[in-house]
Amino acid sequence: MRAHHWLLLVLALAVSGIAALAFGTIDVSMISAWRALFGEGDATSVLVVRQLRLPRTVLAALLGAGLGISGAALQGVLRNPLAEPYLLGVSGGAAVGAVLAVTAGVAFALVPIAAFAGAMVSVTLALFVAHATRGRGDPRVLVMAGVVVGAFANAAIMIAMANADASTVRGALWWMMGSVADATWTQSGWMAAYLAVGGAILVAHGRTLDALSLGEDSAAGLGVDVDRSARRVYLTSSLVAAATVSAAGLVGFVGLVVPHIARRMASGAPGGGHRTLLLASAIIGAILVVLADVVARVALPPAELPLGAVTAMIGVPFFLITLRRLT
Repeated sequence: MRAHHWLLLVLALAVSGIAALAFGTIDVSMISAWRALFGEGDATSVLVVRQLRLPRTVLAALLGAGLGISGAALQGVLRNPLAEPYLLGVSGGAAVGAVLAVTAGVAFALVPIAAFAGAMVSVTLALFVAHATRGRGDPRVLVMAGVVVGAFANAAIMIAMANADASTVRGALWWMMGSVADATWTQSGWMAAYLAVGGAILVAHGRTLDALSLGEDSAAGLGVDVDRSARRVYLTSSLVAAATVSAAGLVGFVGLVVPHIARRMASGAPGGGHRTLLLASAIIGAILVVLADVVARVALPPAELPLGAVTAMIGVPFFLITLRRLT
Protein backbone atom coordinates (compact mmCIF):
# COMPACT_ATOMS: atom_id res chain seq x y z
CA MET A 1 0.00 0.00 0.00
CA ARG A 2 1.12 3.53 -0.69
CA ALA A 3 1.95 6.00 2.07
CA HIS A 4 -1.19 8.07 1.52
CA HIS A 5 -3.33 4.95 1.98
CA TRP A 6 -1.86 4.40 5.45
CA LEU A 7 -2.37 8.07 6.30
CA LEU A 8 -5.97 7.85 5.13
CA LEU A 9 -6.60 4.78 7.29
CA VAL A 10 -5.09 6.38 10.40
CA LEU A 11 -7.14 9.55 9.89
CA ALA A 12 -10.30 7.51 9.32
CA LEU A 13 -9.67 5.57 12.52
CA ALA A 14 -9.14 8.80 14.47
CA VAL A 15 -12.30 10.42 13.07
CA SER A 16 -14.39 7.31 13.70
CA GLY A 17 -13.09 7.19 17.26
CA ILE A 18 -14.04 10.82 17.94
CA ALA A 19 -17.45 10.21 16.36
CA ALA A 20 -17.95 7.22 18.66
CA LEU A 21 -17.20 9.44 21.65
CA ALA A 22 -19.57 12.15 20.45
CA PHE A 23 -22.70 10.36 19.25
CA GLY A 24 -25.16 8.38 21.32
CA THR A 25 -28.23 8.78 23.50
CA ILE A 26 -26.68 12.00 24.80
CA ASP A 27 -25.11 13.82 21.87
CA VAL A 28 -21.88 15.71 22.42
CA SER A 29 -20.25 17.82 19.71
CA MET A 30 -17.05 16.34 18.32
CA ILE A 31 -15.06 19.32 19.60
CA SER A 32 -16.57 18.94 23.07
CA ALA A 33 -15.90 15.19 22.93
CA TRP A 34 -12.25 15.87 22.11
CA ARG A 35 -11.94 18.32 25.01
CA ALA A 36 -13.78 15.97 27.38
CA LEU A 37 -11.32 13.22 26.47
CA PHE A 38 -8.67 15.27 28.27
CA GLY A 39 -10.94 16.12 31.19
CA GLU A 40 -11.95 19.57 29.95
CA GLY A 41 -15.47 20.96 29.59
CA ASP A 42 -18.65 20.37 31.60
CA ALA A 43 -18.79 17.48 34.07
CA THR A 44 -21.56 15.62 32.22
CA SER A 45 -19.62 15.49 28.96
CA VAL A 46 -16.47 14.34 30.73
CA LEU A 47 -18.40 11.60 32.52
CA VAL A 48 -20.14 10.37 29.36
CA VAL A 49 -17.02 10.46 27.21
CA ARG A 50 -14.36 9.12 29.57
CA GLN A 51 -16.29 6.61 31.66
CA LEU A 52 -19.02 5.37 29.32
CA ARG A 53 -17.98 5.77 25.71
CA LEU A 54 -14.19 5.59 25.75
CA PRO A 55 -13.99 2.00 27.10
CA ARG A 56 -16.50 0.68 24.55
CA THR A 57 -14.82 2.56 21.70
CA VAL A 58 -11.45 1.06 22.59
CA LEU A 59 -12.92 -2.43 22.89
CA ALA A 60 -14.77 -2.02 19.58
CA ALA A 61 -11.52 -1.02 17.87
CA LEU A 62 -9.65 -3.99 19.34
CA LEU A 63 -12.52 -6.28 18.41
CA GLY A 64 -12.51 -5.08 14.81
CA ALA A 65 -8.73 -5.36 14.54
CA GLY A 66 -8.84 -8.93 15.81
CA LEU A 67 -11.63 -9.99 13.48
CA GLY A 68 -10.00 -8.25 10.52
CA ILE A 69 -6.56 -9.78 10.97
CA SER A 70 -7.91 -13.27 11.72
CA GLY A 71 -10.20 -13.14 8.69
CA ALA A 72 -7.35 -12.08 6.40
CA ALA A 73 -5.13 -14.87 7.75
CA LEU A 74 -7.86 -17.51 7.35
CA GLN A 75 -8.57 -16.44 3.78
CA GLY A 76 -4.87 -16.63 3.03
CA VAL A 77 -4.14 -20.01 4.57
CA LEU A 78 -7.29 -21.62 3.11
CA ARG A 79 -7.03 -19.76 -0.21
CA ASN A 80 -10.75 -19.16 0.24
CA PRO A 81 -12.25 -15.66 -0.29
CA LEU A 82 -15.30 -16.66 1.77
CA ALA A 83 -13.36 -17.78 4.85
CA GLU A 84 -13.91 -15.88 8.09
CA PRO A 85 -14.31 -16.87 11.76
CA TYR A 86 -18.10 -16.55 11.88
CA LEU A 87 -18.87 -18.49 8.71
CA LEU A 88 -16.35 -21.26 9.43
CA GLY A 89 -17.94 -21.99 12.80
CA VAL A 90 -14.94 -20.67 14.72
CA SER A 91 -16.96 -17.98 16.47
CA GLY A 92 -19.85 -20.33 17.25
CA GLY A 93 -17.56 -22.89 18.83
CA ALA A 94 -15.77 -20.16 20.74
CA ALA A 95 -19.12 -18.96 22.05
CA VAL A 96 -19.89 -22.44 23.40
CA GLY A 97 -16.55 -22.61 25.17
CA ALA A 98 -16.93 -19.10 26.60
CA VAL A 99 -20.49 -19.72 27.85
CA LEU A 100 -19.47 -22.97 29.54
CA ALA A 101 -16.45 -21.27 31.13
CA VAL A 102 -18.48 -18.33 32.43
CA THR A 103 -21.16 -20.69 33.75
CA ALA A 104 -18.47 -22.70 35.56
CA GLY A 105 -17.05 -19.54 37.14
CA VAL A 106 -13.70 -19.60 35.32
CA ALA A 107 -11.50 -16.51 35.76
CA PHE A 108 -12.07 -13.93 33.02
CA ALA A 109 -8.46 -14.06 31.83
CA LEU A 110 -8.88 -17.76 31.03
CA VAL A 111 -12.20 -17.44 29.19
CA PRO A 112 -10.45 -16.90 25.82
CA ILE A 113 -8.63 -20.20 26.36
CA ALA A 114 -11.95 -21.98 26.88
CA ALA A 115 -13.32 -20.17 23.85
CA PHE A 116 -10.25 -21.28 21.88
CA ALA A 117 -10.89 -24.91 22.85
CA GLY A 118 -14.48 -24.60 21.64
CA ALA A 119 -13.29 -22.97 18.43
CA MET A 120 -10.86 -25.83 17.77
CA VAL A 121 -13.63 -28.41 18.16
CA SER A 122 -15.83 -26.49 15.72
CA VAL A 123 -13.01 -26.05 13.20
CA THR A 124 -12.20 -29.75 13.34
CA LEU A 125 -15.85 -30.65 12.78
CA ALA A 126 -16.21 -28.22 9.87
CA LEU A 127 -13.07 -29.53 8.16
CA PHE A 128 -14.17 -33.13 8.77
CA VAL A 129 -17.58 -32.50 7.20
CA ALA A 130 -16.03 -30.74 4.21
CA HIS A 131 -13.45 -33.52 3.81
CA ALA A 132 -16.14 -36.22 4.08
CA THR A 133 -17.98 -34.65 1.16
CA ARG A 134 -14.70 -34.38 -0.77
CA GLY A 135 -15.20 -30.64 -0.88
CA ARG A 136 -12.48 -29.40 1.42
CA GLY A 137 -11.00 -27.30 -1.37
CA ASP A 138 -14.37 -25.95 -2.48
CA PRO A 139 -15.06 -22.58 -0.77
CA ARG A 140 -18.81 -23.14 -0.89
CA VAL A 141 -18.70 -26.58 0.74
CA LEU A 142 -16.40 -25.40 3.51
CA VAL A 143 -18.63 -22.41 4.26
CA MET A 144 -21.73 -24.63 4.31
CA ALA A 145 -19.99 -26.98 6.74
CA GLY A 146 -19.07 -24.03 8.94
CA VAL A 147 -22.64 -22.71 8.94
CA VAL A 148 -23.97 -26.11 9.99
CA VAL A 149 -21.42 -26.38 12.80
CA GLY A 150 -22.24 -22.83 13.88
CA ALA A 151 -25.94 -23.68 14.05
CA PHE A 152 -25.10 -26.73 16.15
CA ALA A 153 -23.05 -24.52 18.47
CA ASN A 154 -25.99 -22.15 18.94
CA ALA A 155 -28.19 -25.12 19.83
CA ALA A 156 -25.60 -26.29 22.36
CA ILE A 157 -25.64 -22.86 24.00
CA MET A 158 -29.43 -22.94 24.23
CA ILE A 159 -29.28 -26.33 25.92
CA ALA A 160 -26.62 -25.08 28.34
CA MET A 161 -28.88 -22.15 29.25
CA ALA A 162 -32.06 -24.23 29.51
CA ASN A 163 -32.20 -24.15 33.30
CA ALA A 164 -30.99 -20.57 33.68
CA ASP A 165 -33.26 -17.80 34.92
CA ALA A 166 -34.94 -15.40 32.49
CA SER A 167 -32.53 -12.51 33.06
CA THR A 168 -29.53 -14.76 32.44
CA VAL A 169 -31.08 -16.08 29.23
CA ARG A 170 -31.79 -12.55 28.00
CA GLY A 171 -28.21 -11.54 28.78
CA ALA A 172 -26.85 -14.61 26.98
CA LEU A 173 -28.97 -13.95 23.90
CA TRP A 174 -27.82 -10.32 23.78
CA TRP A 175 -24.21 -11.47 24.18
CA MET A 176 -24.65 -14.01 21.35
CA MET A 177 -25.69 -11.15 19.07
CA GLY A 178 -22.57 -9.18 19.97
CA SER A 179 -22.25 -6.03 22.04
CA VAL A 180 -19.61 -3.76 23.56
CA ALA A 181 -22.13 -1.90 25.72
CA ASP A 182 -20.70 -3.34 28.94
CA ALA A 183 -17.05 -2.81 27.98
CA THR A 184 -14.53 -2.45 30.77
CA TRP A 185 -10.84 -1.62 30.80
CA THR A 186 -10.14 -5.14 32.04
CA GLN A 187 -11.79 -6.63 28.95
CA SER A 188 -9.88 -4.25 26.70
CA GLY A 189 -6.60 -5.07 28.43
CA TRP A 190 -6.93 -8.81 27.95
CA MET A 191 -8.22 -8.37 24.40
CA ALA A 192 -5.22 -6.17 23.61
CA ALA A 193 -2.85 -8.77 25.04
CA TYR A 194 -4.28 -11.63 22.98
CA LEU A 195 -4.40 -9.42 19.87
CA ALA A 196 -0.80 -8.24 20.31
CA VAL A 197 0.56 -11.78 20.65
CA GLY A 198 -1.65 -13.36 18.00
CA GLY A 199 -1.29 -10.46 15.58
CA ALA A 200 2.50 -10.47 15.89
CA ILE A 201 2.60 -14.20 15.12
CA LEU A 202 0.34 -13.80 12.09
CA VAL A 203 2.32 -10.86 10.70
CA ALA A 204 5.53 -12.85 11.23
CA HIS A 205 4.00 -15.57 9.04
CA GLY A 206 3.19 -13.08 6.29
CA ARG A 207 5.79 -14.41 3.86
CA THR A 208 4.65 -17.94 4.59
CA LEU A 209 1.11 -16.93 3.64
CA ASP A 210 2.48 -15.41 0.45
CA ALA A 211 4.01 -18.79 -0.39
CA LEU A 212 0.89 -20.74 0.57
CA SER A 213 -1.22 -18.52 -1.69
CA LEU A 214 0.71 -19.98 -4.64
CA GLY A 215 -0.52 -23.48 -3.79
CA GLU A 216 0.76 -26.27 -1.57
CA ASP A 217 3.15 -27.70 -4.16
CA SER A 218 4.68 -24.34 -4.97
CA ALA A 219 5.01 -23.47 -1.27
CA ALA A 220 6.72 -26.79 -0.57
CA GLY A 221 9.07 -26.12 -3.49
CA LEU A 222 10.04 -22.84 -1.80
CA GLY A 223 11.00 -24.70 1.36
CA VAL A 224 7.84 -24.10 3.38
CA ASP A 225 6.64 -26.83 5.74
CA VAL A 226 3.07 -26.57 4.46
CA ASP A 227 1.25 -28.59 7.11
CA ARG A 228 3.04 -27.10 10.09
CA SER A 229 2.83 -23.52 8.82
CA ALA A 230 -0.83 -23.82 7.91
CA ARG A 231 -1.58 -25.32 11.31
CA ARG A 232 0.17 -22.47 13.14
CA VAL A 233 -1.67 -19.79 11.18
CA TYR A 234 -5.00 -21.55 11.60
CA LEU A 235 -4.57 -22.02 15.33
CA THR A 236 -3.37 -18.46 15.91
CA SER A 237 -6.23 -17.00 13.86
CA SER A 238 -8.70 -19.09 15.84
CA LEU A 239 -7.20 -17.92 19.14
CA VAL A 240 -7.56 -14.26 18.15
CA ALA A 241 -11.13 -14.86 16.97
CA ALA A 242 -11.93 -16.71 20.21
CA ALA A 243 -10.61 -13.76 22.22
CA THR A 244 -13.00 -11.41 20.39
CA VAL A 245 -15.93 -13.72 21.14
CA SER A 246 -15.07 -13.92 24.83
CA ALA A 247 -14.82 -10.12 25.00
CA ALA A 248 -17.92 -9.06 23.07
CA GLY A 249 -19.89 -12.06 21.85
CA LEU A 250 -20.63 -13.01 18.26
CA VAL A 251 -19.91 -10.29 15.72
CA GLY A 252 -20.00 -11.79 12.25
CA PHE A 253 -18.87 -10.95 8.73
CA VAL A 254 -16.20 -8.42 9.72
CA GLY A 255 -13.47 -10.93 8.89
CA LEU A 256 -15.11 -11.52 5.51
CA VAL A 257 -15.57 -7.94 4.34
CA VAL A 258 -12.43 -6.27 5.69
CA PRO A 259 -9.72 -8.29 3.84
CA HIS A 260 -11.45 -7.63 0.51
CA ILE A 261 -11.40 -3.88 1.18
CA ALA A 262 -7.72 -4.09 2.14
CA ARG A 263 -6.88 -5.97 -1.06
CA ARG A 264 -8.62 -3.31 -3.14
CA MET A 265 -6.57 -0.59 -1.48
CA ALA A 266 -3.32 -2.54 -1.88
CA SER A 267 -3.88 -3.61 -5.47
CA GLY A 268 -1.26 -2.24 -7.84
CA ALA A 269 0.79 -0.71 -5.03
CA PRO A 270 4.40 -1.75 -4.36
CA GLY A 271 5.37 -3.55 -1.17
CA GLY A 272 2.25 -5.69 -1.03
CA GLY A 273 1.88 -9.17 0.36
CA HIS A 274 0.16 -10.65 3.37
CA ARG A 275 2.06 -8.63 5.95
CA THR A 276 0.64 -5.44 4.46
CA LEU A 277 -2.76 -7.08 4.06
CA LEU A 278 -2.88 -8.21 7.69
CA LEU A 279 -1.92 -4.80 9.10
CA ALA A 280 -4.35 -2.97 6.81
CA SER A 281 -7.12 -5.43 7.70
CA ALA A 282 -6.56 -4.76 11.40
CA ILE A 283 -6.97 -1.00 10.93
CA ILE A 284 -9.94 -1.28 8.57
CA GLY A 285 -11.60 -3.77 10.90
CA ALA A 286 -11.20 -1.37 13.80
CA ILE A 287 -12.78 1.44 11.78
CA LEU A 288 -15.68 -0.73 10.65
CA VAL A 289 -16.61 -2.04 14.10
CA VAL A 290 -16.28 1.37 15.77
CA LEU A 291 -18.63 2.89 13.19
CA ALA A 292 -20.98 -0.10 13.45
CA ASP A 293 -21.17 0.48 17.20
CA VAL A 294 -22.09 4.12 16.55
CA VAL A 295 -24.90 2.98 14.24
CA ALA A 296 -26.07 0.48 16.86
CA ARG A 297 -26.42 3.34 19.36
CA VAL A 298 -28.11 5.96 17.21
CA ALA A 299 -30.26 3.98 14.73
CA LEU A 300 -33.32 3.46 16.95
CA PRO A 301 -33.00 5.67 20.04
CA PRO A 302 -33.42 5.17 22.93
CA ALA A 303 -33.03 1.45 22.15
CA GLU A 304 -29.65 0.03 21.18
CA LEU A 305 -29.23 -2.51 18.37
CA PRO A 306 -27.00 -5.56 18.76
CA LEU A 307 -23.59 -4.92 17.23
CA GLY A 308 -23.66 -8.28 15.44
CA ALA A 309 -26.94 -7.33 13.74
CA VAL A 310 -25.40 -4.16 12.31
CA THR A 311 -22.32 -5.96 10.94
CA ALA A 312 -24.57 -8.68 9.49
CA MET A 313 -26.58 -6.04 7.59
CA ILE A 314 -23.31 -5.08 5.91
CA GLY A 315 -21.81 -8.53 5.59
CA VAL A 316 -24.68 -10.65 4.29
CA PRO A 317 -25.14 -8.72 0.99
CA PHE A 318 -21.36 -8.69 0.56
CA PHE A 319 -21.26 -12.45 1.14
CA LEU A 320 -23.99 -13.10 -1.43
CA ILE A 321 -22.25 -10.92 -4.03
CA THR A 322 -18.91 -12.67 -3.42
CA LEU A 323 -20.56 -16.09 -3.55
CA ARG A 324 -22.23 -15.16 -6.82
CA ARG A 325 -18.88 -14.28 -8.34
CA LEU A 326 -17.52 -17.72 -7.43
CA THR A 327 -20.34 -19.60 -9.16
